[in-house]
Amino acid sequence: MKRLSRITDHLLRQIGNVFAWSMILLVAAIVIQVILRYGFSVSLIKLEELQWHLYAMAMMIGLSYAFISDSHVRIDVFHQRFSPRTKAIIDILGTLLLLFPFLVFLFCNSLPFVQKAFEIQERSNNPSGLGGRWLIKLFIPLGCLLLFLAGCSRLIRNVSHLRNK
Repeated sequence: MKRLSRITDHLLRQIGNVFAWSMILLVAAIVIQVILRYGFSVSLIKLEELQWHLYAMAMMIGLSYAFISDSHVRIDVFHQRFSPRTKAIIDILGTLLLLFPFLVFLFCNSLPFVQKAFEIQERSNNPSGLGGRWLIKLFIPLGCLLLFLAGCSRLIRNVSHLRNK
């Protein structure tokens, strides 16, 4: 099981590393948009929409990366005082009682959202905006699946930690 956890973590890190490069594209799009807007009084709607598409993709994929690298937000004031065993128990309970139910709820409710966007070939409300809105919406269930994998991996590690003690 530990091997499965390591393989999952490695896969999620690789996916996270690939999507981390989208942040460079995001910064480039922002810089270009600022130069065009303030230097030439030109604003490109597609470039503005591309910015939030890139940000949304990076965030949805980045959640799983943050979870496996233990860089997600928590109340460290309390967490740092706990023993490793107590931390593992809290992580297990949080994963099973909070993370997994939320992910199942979000995943199940996002599928019709993505399906409808695909069926109607949803695009930007702006005539010069980006099309294929379903593609960006697809990152919601994809992010849920990756975060679920990260949760499973962390659950395996925490259970293994408790069993070894």
